Amino acid sequence: MSVRVLVVDDQTVVREGLVLLLELVPRVQVVGTAGDGLQAVRMAAELLPDVVLMDLRMPLLDGVEATRRIRAARPATEVVVLSTYCDDELVFAALSAGARGYLTKDTDAESLAQAVCGVAGGRTPFSPRVQCGPGPGPIVAAADRRGGGSRPLPDGLTQREGGVLELIAAGCSNAEIAARLFISEATVKSHINNLFAKIGVRDRAQAVTYAFRNGLAPRE
Repeated sequence: MSVRVLVVDDQTVVREGLVLLLELVPRVQVVGTAGDGLQAVRMAAELLPDVVLMDLRMPLLDGVEATRRIRAARPATEVVVLSTYCDDELVFAALSAGARGYLTKDTDAESLAQAVCGVAGGRTPFSPRVQCGPGPGPIVAAADRRGGGSRPLPDGLTQREGGVLELIAAGCSNAEIAARLFISEATVKSHINNLFAKIGVRDRAQAVTYAFRNGLAPRE
């Protein structure tokens, strides 16, 4: 089945360019575009997209609040931010509002297509600029505050649960986590259920936000 995408950006040339790019991806169907946050919320309710590709700096309603409203109204719709900016405050705000991924506008076409398709399958895509730079970038900044790998983790997390959380924050699927840790997917699901209960989150996007804020995100 195709991934239904709503493209949101206040610049017409950017919207049109994204539509042209995404229409070349076999699994993607662009169902609409919006030029501001209010229009995005309205169109998301009408069109029921699988993924919203969301700009942040927009008139009438910014992308963070638009993300919050869309996710509150329809949790099945995933939001991937596509922004020029990637400072800590914006990344954390977007993730706290319910965005599952965060890309910068220098992302190449292939990575963008993979992110849109991947987030519909449960992944959490992040631009390299968000993960590791420049100087040093939100995820690495959080990682630099971690200290030793065997130190006690917050909220009673075990080292294994901490490792699973790091891989979630890196955008790995359950299958990828299982392969990296040499455990079954059923065991991965068990670890995820346990760590979600301990840290008080409902989904992977909230878990990623928690990882950032507690210095548990990966370096790469």
